[in-house]
Amino acid sequence: MGLQHHRSKSQPLFLDDDEMGLVLVFTKKPSSTPLPSTAAAARPKLLTLLFLSLVSGFLILAPHFFPAFYSFDSMTATDSNLPLCSSVANGTICCDRTSIRSDVCYMKGDIRTQPSTSSIRLYTGESRHQEEKIRPYTRKWETSVMNTIDELNLITSEEKQQQNHRCDVTHDVPAVFFSTGGYTGNVYHEFNDGLIPLYITSHQYNKRVVFVILEYHDWWISKYSDILSHLSDFPAVDFSGDKRTHCFPEATVGLRIHDELTISPALMQGSNRTIVDFRNILDRAYLPRITGLIEEEKLELGPAIRSNSRRNAPKLLIVSRTGSRAITNEEALVKTGERIGFRVEILRPDPTTELAKIYRAMNSSDVMIGVHGAAMTHFLFMRPGSVFIQVVPLGTDWAAESYYGGPATRMGLKYIGYKILPRESSLFEKYGEEDPVLRDPESVNQRGWEYTKSIYLDGQNVALDLKRFEKRLGRAYGHVVKNVVRNRRDRRRRRRSAA
Repeated sequence: MGLQHHRSKSQPLFLDDDEMGLVLVFTKKPSSTPLPSTAAAARPKLLTLLFLSLVSGFLILAPHFFPAFYSFDSMTATDSNLPLCSSVANGTICCDRTSIRSDVCYMKGDIRTQPSTSSIRLYTGESRHQEEKIRPYTRKWETSVMNTIDELNLITSEEKQQQNHRCDVTHDVPAVFFSTGGYTGNVYHEFNDGLIPLYITSHQYNKRVVFVILEYHDWWISKYSDILSHLSDFPAVDFSGDKRTHCFPEATVGLRIHDELTISPALMQGSNRTIVDFRNILDRAYLPRITGLIEEEKLELGPAIRSNSRRNAPKLLIVSRTGSRAITNEEALVKTGERIGFRVEILRPDPTTELAKIYRAMNSSDVMIGVHGAAMTHFLFMRPGSVFIQVVPLGTDWAAESYYGGPATRMGLKYIGYKILPRESSLFEKYGEEDPVLRDPESVNQRGWEYTKSIYLDGQNVALDLKRFEKRLGRAYGHVVKNVVRNRRDRRRRRRSAA
C-alpha cells in the first residue's frame, strides 16, 4: 500500500451530448402587417397551447426514444440530490462514471452472464443496442493497477437471441459483480478496496443478493467467509470459472466507495449507516469462532487463567513487525507498559494467522500500539472508545493520518499519533543530520514512489524514545481508566432505572 494513493477531490460532472436535456426554442417572426386586436389577443393563447401540446407529446414519447435515462421514478422524483442512476428503468443499463474512485453500472431486466466473452447481456425485446465497458475495481485513478483488472462488456440484445443463450441457473435476487484482483493480498486493500465497498453496495439487499466475482480466489473466500456470510445468504459465483449461464433480474457491476476505510452516512441513500455498523457485522461474524477459542483455552489452561493476577488490568496490545519498520526496543516498551499498569501482550501476525484470532486479540484490547503499515487496518477490530497509538516513521505523515488516523477517529477510537524524531529512526545512523532524508522527508517523497518505498518503508526501523513515548502511554492509560469508571457508572444507572 503506497503513499501515492488518491487524495479526494470534488469532480465536475460533464455530460455527453446524448445525456443532455432537450431544449425547445420558439422564435417569433416579425410581421409587417398589424393583426386585428382580437386576433392579436388570441395569438399568445394559441402559441401557449401549441407549446404545451408539444411539451406533453415530448414527455410521453421521450421514454421510447431515450429509455436509458427515463423511468417513472426518475420523472417524478423531487429530490435534485438523488445520485445518478438512483432509478433504472426495466430493460436498461445506466452507468455512473462521475466518481474518481470507481465506475458503477446498473442493469435491470433479463440479465444473463456470458463468461466466454467476458459479457453480461441484457435482453430487451427491442432492436435498440447499448454497450458499456467497465473494470469493476475501486482504484479507478490508478491506471497501472486498473489495466490488470478484467474488463466486462455490458450489452443489450434483442429477445429473439435468447434461444441461443438459455439460463442454466436462474436467480430471483439481484447480483453484485466485482473483482478481487488488483492489490488483493494486502489486508489494507482487502478491506478498503473490497469488503467495505461491498458492504456499502450490498447492504440495501439485506443479504438477498448474489456476489459474482471476477479473478476469484479460493483463499480469499475462505479467509473472509465469516464476513461474507453476513452480507449474502448465497454462495459466491466464480464468473470466469463457472461456465454456466447465470440469470438475474437486476445487477450492480462495480462497487461504491466513499473514502479510506470509511463509510459516509450522507452517501448511504437514507440508511445513515456508518463504519461502526460495518464493525458490528464483524462482531457478529467472529463471535461463534471466538467463543470456541475461549472454551478451548479454558480446557487447555484451566486454573492458570484464573490465577493471573493482572487479568483485570487494562490490556495493551503491541502489533509486532519483523523486517522493516520494526520497533527495535520492543522488550523495553513492554516493561514500560507494565510499569504504567497495563497487562501487555504482543501480537505477531503473519499471512497464515487465522483472522478470528487477530480479531479476538484486538477486540479484547484497551490500547493498541503499532508502526504505520497495512497491519494497522486491524484497528477496525477494536471496540469504539479504546485507544489506537500509531507510531509514525519519517516520511509517512500524510499516509498515516489519511489511511488510519482519520478513519480510526471516525470509528470512535481515541487516536494518538506518535511522530518519531530523526534520532528515533535507523536512518539517523545512515544519513547526516542535514540530509533531506531526515530534515525534509516531503522533498524526498516528491521524487516518486520508488524513493519513498525504498527509503522510508523498506529501509527504516524505529527505536522509541521511551521517556517521550511514556507520555502517550500515560494519556492512554488515563483514558482507559476514565472509560471504565464511566461505563460502571452507566451500568449502575441503567440497573436503577430498570428497578
